[in-house]
Amino acid sequence: MDISFRKIDVDAYDEDVLLETELYDPDPRDPQQVIDDAKAKAASVRTSLAKSDTLGALVTVLDNPPYGSNVEEAKNLTLQTIVTVLNNTKATDIPNVVKSLSSEAQDTLMKYLYKGMGLPGWGDVSGSVLLGWHEKLTEVAGTGCIVRAMTDRRSV
Repeated sequence: MDISFRKIDVDAYDEDVLLETELYDPDPRDPQQVIDDAKAKAASVRTSLAKSDTLGALVTVLDNPPYGSNVEEAKNLTLQTIVTVLNNTKATDIPNVVKSLSSEAQDTLMKYLYKGMGLPGWGDVSGSVLLGWHEKLTEVAGTGCIVRAMTDRRSV
């Protein structure tokens, strides 16, 4: 039985195929610049956390996140930085921090929460931390935040 037809990429023959690059504008920065920015943010976040400024650390790391397919190293570094902030925040402080974020920052945080949950074994973060932040973020931002995070084509 001939099954070679299953190996044909039919999208290669479709004129109307929608490419990921057509869905959103890529990050205008050079990939090396994106990595350098992520490293600078990580250092700034460590400084803010040393001063017990959780909100400042979270705002810093959520501002202008790396998007695109050629900046995976910067995306992973940003995720690790966010996980550090989440782990260093007391559960009683989470609602106030979430309320102080802009709606765009809340949506970006939701994307990172889902990215963290999508890691095999959830990486180096406890599931209870991610779920706790998800719960508080959903209480403040509503379910619209979840929908915007899931439907946005720009992946973090």
